[in-house]
Amino acid sequence: MFNYFKTISKRTKALLLITIFVSSAVIITGAGSRNFEISKNLDIFSRMFRELVVNYVNDVNVSEVMQSGIDGMLSALDPYTTFIPESEIEDVRMMTTGQYGGIGAVIRARDDYMMIVEPHQGFPAYKAGFLPGDLIIEINGQSVKGRNEDEVRALLHGQPGTSLSILFKRNGEERLKSLEREVIRIENIPYFGMVDEHTAYIKLTGFTQRAGRDVRNALRELTENNDVKSVVLDLRDNGGGLLHEAVNITNLFVDKDQLVVSTRGRIPERTSTHRTLNEPFDTEIPLAILVNRRSASASEIVAGSIQDFDRGVVIGDRTFGKGLVQNVVPLSYNTQLKVTVAEYFIPSGRGIQAINYAERREDGSVAEIPDSLKMPYETRAGRRVYDGGGIEPDITVERRIRGNVTRGLLRQNVIFDFATNYQRQNTEIPEPENFVITDQLFQAFLDFAAEQNFTYNTQTERLLKDLKKAAEEEHYFAVMETEYERLRLLLEQEKAQDMITFQDEIKQQLRQEIVSRYYYQRGRVIVSLDDDPDIRKALSVLSDQQIYRNILAGID
Repeated sequence: MFNYFKTISKRTKALLLITIFVSSAVIITGAGSRNFEISKNLDIFSRMFRELVVNYVNDVNVSEVMQSGIDGMLSALDPYTTFIPESEIEDVRMMTTGQYGGIGAVIRARDDYMMIVEPHQGFPAYKAGFLPGDLIIEINGQSVKGRNEDEVRALLHGQPGTSLSILFKRNGEERLKSLEREVIRIENIPYFGMVDEHTAYIKLTGFTQRAGRDVRNALRELTENNDVKSVVLDLRDNGGGLLHEAVNITNLFVDKDQLVVSTRGRIPERTSTHRTLNEPFDTEIPLAILVNRRSASASEIVAGSIQDFDRGVVIGDRTFGKGLVQNVVPLSYNTQLKVTVAEYFIPSGRGIQAINYAERREDGSVAEIPDSLKMPYETRAGRRVYDGGGIEPDITVERRIRGNVTRGLLRQNVIFDFATNYQRQNTEIPEPENFVITDQLFQAFLDFAAEQNFTYNTQTERLLKDLKKAAEEEHYFAVMETEYERLRLLLEQEKAQDMITFQDEIKQQLRQEIVSRYYYQRGRVIVSLDDDPDIRKALSVLSDQQIYRNILAGID
């Protein structure tokens, strides 16, 4: 931060900053008691900062100290109020527009470097021949070793039309590629299709500009080409986005001029209402909305509004509970402040914010709003719903927890690496629906995992080791050593069978990873639907109109 002053000394930078603070204080002084408090504290801060920079025993890094001050100030508020330095402006633009200048690739850290996870089809990384598993070493001559994802992403992003070179490693061999950045558009809908003869399915992963139009176009294409009698809108893992796009999507299923969201802030200018403005696509077709704990913000507006209007059935798990509205305020030197300005409320009048950041414990921590303080509200049909905890689905589907062995295979990239090798040995595979993990292929995977010396720890192992340590400290271990060894050996025997015990979920993860190498996100979604308890429940409810109507009427 503040690297705009590179040509002057650190102490001169500090004096300039202090001048800015003091000038601000002078302007604010005299506008009332609140403004006096602002002025007073700005004066204290600027004087303290000056004395610190001038008198501290060592040379002070002005930028780092100022950044720490900003971070400390914002830490007293909610986590959504953040300072946005110039280097992250492009990321903010991407979140709202769904577009950015870059190479079009998903990356993640691996072995101190950054790995290509998936090149987006049709964009520069894809056209340049990058493959999943390629390890980025340098970008434009700058080493990425030890850098985090944000830092590497900043090197990859830039103005469309500009060039960059990437040194990367594949199969142990270093290679250099030059490519040109382009405008990258992130799709709101990676896949839509039919999940059975009469049920349309739309996977929505974002609420950037055009999200409402994208869903409408998907619905139109599906209904024109199929005998659609019900719709599943999947909002799982969708962290939200633009509020007006949430209204537009809700508008597809409810009449024009319906109140979807109202916002209330501390100042009158932040209080507003948002109504549906267009003619709906279909107000009668049976509808299921899928949500989980990572469905947040705009996703919760859609799910909650559909629930409040009794327009569809919400299925899955309780949502995240983010009911706060942020505005982006431009600051000097091309920086910005994203600040929480209001809370939003859905049609029944309830809020969905799960954590009250205004009230903190003595240690400064925050907690979810307790059930005793959650207020009841009613949907249009009189069903009881509650505020203060996200959206509780009409039908809760128990979450499946992956086995330790599966989590270990994913965390250690064993499944990822096997899929990488498979792709390099096989130029094509059948369509996602027809690709299966045969016994022969699964055995090849087991052999590969053994070659990689794959190992993992279980919670039982950790607890058993803790038991041994505690017993030794308390001098009980001598009398229980034989029993301890028996348990340890029994656990090893059972653990050795985990690959077989959990083979169904391992095969599913393996199938998704391999299919995604050939059919990208579309293929991954298609495969995931084959063994999806939320989808099964949605199809069950939508296929029985009596059950569907009873849920919306609040009849058990």
